[in-house]
Amino acid sequence: MTAPRFLLVHPVDAPPAAVWEVLTDIAGTPQVLTGVEEVEILTGGPYAEGTRWRETRSMLGMTGTMELEVVEAQPLHRTVIRSAVGEIGYRTVFTLRELVGGDTELRLESVAELPVRRGPRALVDGASARFGLAASKPTMTQDLADIAAAAARRAR
Repeated sequence: MTAPRFLLVHPVDAPPAAVWEVLTDIAGTPQVLTGVEEVEILTGGPYAEGTRWRETRSMLGMTGTMELEVVEAQPLHRTVIRSAVGEIGYRTVFTLRELVGGDTELRLESVAELPVRRGPRALVDGASARFGLAASKPTMTQDLADIAAAAARRAR
């Protein structure tokens, strides 16, 4: 079974450095992302592989807290963040590409990581993962718009 996923692409009127600054400012997330209410940073030091935090956000009329971890960080180019809901993991891949003129194309790919199972449980996990991705897509679309707006403000 192919892992459920979706891809979003958003133009940003700012250079990759400004976009990267917004993406990696975990403490500032509640001031940037409209759906995020609170962030609790669990590790010290700069943004890097191993950085972990808890994020409380509103989605679909409910508030929930999730732990997130940076599993890859290539400054100014790409970062991968992992989270989980029960046994289903989610990888969010942000990719920055500089455009002609210095602006940025910001890509977000969200991929469900399903546990290895067979039979009916595999079907249930797949359906749960597809539902989770579908439910989060409008929120992630808004996140990209919020990141783009914050990066454009910082670039001015």
